Amino acid sequence: MSDENRDLIVLGSGPGGYTAAIRAAQLGRKVTIVERESLGGVCLNWGCIPTKALLTSASLLQQIKHSSQLGFSIESLRVDFPKIVERSRAVAERLSAGVKYLMKKNQIEVVWGRGKLMGGRRLVVADAEGYSRTFSYSDLIIAVGASPRLLPGVKPDGEVIHTSRTILEFKRLPQKMLIIGAGAIGVEFAYFFHCLGTKITLVEMLDRVLPLEDRELSGELEKIFRKQGMLIMTGTQVENLRQTGKVVSATLKSNNSEEKWSGDCCLVAIGVTPNTAEIGLEKEGIRIEKRFIATGNDMACNIPHHFAIGDAAGPPLLAHKASHEGVLAAEAACRLTPHALCRDNIPSCTYCRPQVASVGMTEEAVKQAGLKYRTGKIPFSAIGKALAAGEAEGFIKVIVSEDTGEILGTHIIHPEAVELISAATLIRSHEGIAQSVLDTIFPHPTLSEGLFEAVALAQGRPLNF
Repeated sequence: MSDENRDLIVLGSGPGGYTAAIRAAQLGRKVTIVERESLGGVCLNWGCIPTKALLTSASLLQQIKHSSQLGFSIESLRVDFPKIVERSRAVAERLSAGVKYLMKKNQIEVVWGRGKLMGGRRLVVADAEGYSRTFSYSDLIIAVGASPRLLPGVKPDGEVIHTSRTILEFKRLPQKMLIIGAGAIGVEFAYFFHCLGTKITLVEMLDRVLPLEDRELSGELEKIFRKQGMLIMTGTQVENLRQTGKVVSATLKSNNSEEKWSGDCCLVAIGVTPNTAEIGLEKEGIRIEKRFIATGNDMACNIPHHFAIGDAAGPPLLAHKASHEGVLAAEAACRLTPHALCRDNIPSCTYCRPQVASVGMTEEAVKQAGLKYRTGKIPFSAIGKALAAGEAEGFIKVIVSEDTGEILGTHIIHPEAVELISAATLIRSHEGIAQSVLDTIFPHPTLSEGLFEAVALAQGRPLNF
């Protein structure tokens, strides 16, 4: 059977893939998306969106429990855990249907199946029934994403031992839960289940939770979680993880202690692995570096007419980074000259409560780079809107270059941190400096005034602190 000819194929329909497809279609290309499971990929169906729906329920529950501070007395409260999960899935399904509409609107062909490169700009796609089609293409954008990384010898069953994917369909509220890994995924699920009454033990091999964040931010979140009643064990390894019926047990080992743990649920949240191993990259000679596809700033691979984006193209493994890369790859594939990806201006967000968000350099990184700097750290208890809203927990910290006034980094811990970080990201993308922030009129009363006050403090001219 002869090959079917296609113009531009996007392999994967996650936030990077479908964004790339839409942008390429806008630029006049005939686009085909190849997807093995669900439009929207992991982020929309099994990651960003459904988890945020779950966290919204947890956050509301937490606020209700503390509503007496705002003058409310709630006598009784019942948690319907299956309903919370059901709503989360419904939100994901609705947005997946939205991506389907966008494909139709932009006249993008969707081919269902698992794609594999064959060499010579050819791609074979096998569907769930085993039927295969072979396509030739002019350009290919690889957006295959990543999958949860597993512990050696541990097989998640979706009932007692979970990954971040299986836990999203789990409709039984655990009584006692071990979460392995205190990155964003582990921290978010720790917060969610703790709010609903599960006894949480959160274990991290490194010396702090959210180890990629600024150390002060990590320390503040850990202090808050401990105060809420979670057991946090950093610098700790998990050994002998075993399932016996509906019970899971493990040994938690640190430099100073060793203890046995057992409960009815374990979540393995130790990161993800790019889905690059079995898609035939070697057939085209596409270069791999540490399991990720090597790309230039326009997301081009070492082989002409091939591009890679998202989790498959390397860290940070974030949906918004993938979407931005999708636009760059589409424009490059259309022979335009897109701007270079600015990897040091990608915001990081963790959606527990309080939320954690940052952009730019941590203070540790600034020190290691030998840069002269000043910091401004403002507690939200000094911000009128935060006090009025009953959300005075946390702080905003900025790091300013002494030599240039550049905002080197911004780090926020607060219930609205992920919304606030966009302003700091915009300042950096427009090469704003501390003085330009101080020359800007911020509305009052707002939480965003915290950014102004932190910069003012770093410049030695605080007004309200």
